[in-house]
This record gives sequence, C-alpha cells and structure tokens, in this order.
Amino acid sequence: MSTDMRPDAAELDNARRRVEALLCDLPGAGDKAFDEPWELRAFAMAVAAYHEGHYEWNEFQQSLITSIERWESGADGDSWSYYEHWLTALETVLASKGALSEDALDERTRTVLATPKNANHHEAHREPVAVSPARTA
Repeated sequence: MSTDMRPDAAELDNARRRVEALLCDLPGAGDKAFDEPWELRAFAMAVAAYHEGHYEWNEFQQSLITSIERWESGADGDSWSYYEHWLTALETVLASKGALSEDALDERTRTVLATPKNANHHEAHREPVAVSPARTA
C-alpha cells in the first residue's frame, strides 16, 4: 500500500479489507452473498458502526433476532428479506444509542427521494464499498 494515501482513503481501504474478510467467513461465501448493492452497504454500515464503538455486537445480534422473530410471528406481513431485518436491527440499535434519530432519518430519506437521479453529477462522490474476490496466496 502506498504511504502517500490520504488518511480517509487509507481508512476506506482498511474498512474494505475488514468487510472482505467478514464476507469470506460467511456461510455460502462461494455463492453471491448480496442480491442488491444496498444489502452490502447495510452490512458494511453495521460493521463500521460497531468498529466505531457505537454499540456492542451482541446488542446488534439481539436486535436482529428480535426483528426476525417478529417477522416469523406474522406481525410483519412483508416477504422474507434477511437484509431488511439487518437494516431494521441496525436502525433500532443506533436509535437506542442516540446515534440515529427517526426524524433525521425520515428527513434525509425525503431529501434523497426528492433528488433527481442526475442531480449533483458534477460533484465528486465516494464510491460504495466494493468487494473483490478473495485472493489466494
């Protein structure tokens, strides 16, 4: 790795490596782990928030279990989506820690949905976390 990387680029590179390592350990890692890009982003956000100390991993796990149990009980009429539950668990645990306000999330969602797809095309944007195939030595 180059030593002249910007600190934010170096941290992004480290985060990518952590997510790639976690993905390699997932059951069925040889299969496609994510059906949609937002699922990978939700996964990476949960890992990043944990690494930043926003919550303990067992808190997240319990929140995920609760979300899935609610779905299994039929309380949610939605079809099955593991990463929908992952995202619900992340939102729940971050909100319980005061790191996420429902009002702020709703406002940001409205802003994003109201923005045309081609808006701000002239501004730089960070790339989403990309996962490269595992390399063998």
